[in-house]
Amino acid sequence: MERKDILAQVQDVFREELEVDDLVLTDETTADDVEEWDSLSHVQLVVALEKSFGIKFTSREILSWDNVGDLIDCIEKKK
Repeated sequence: MERKDILAQVQDVFREELEVDDLVLTDETTADDVEEWDSLSHVQLVVALEKSFGIKFTSREILSWDNVGDLIDCIEKKK
């Protein structure tokens, strides 16, 4: 799976979970950039991403993410 495909799938999950149809993610996007992305929605996003990609994240991995690019790097390693 190519990085652009992972980003597209991640973006679809974010749009659905955060209910923001026109959300556009980049590698540099952080929770500070998205009003709806708070601590509660972060947990929901992680669960939805795990389900969507058929993977599990460790707490250490989740805590290491500074932006969407770090999240995608983590998914790439698991795919």
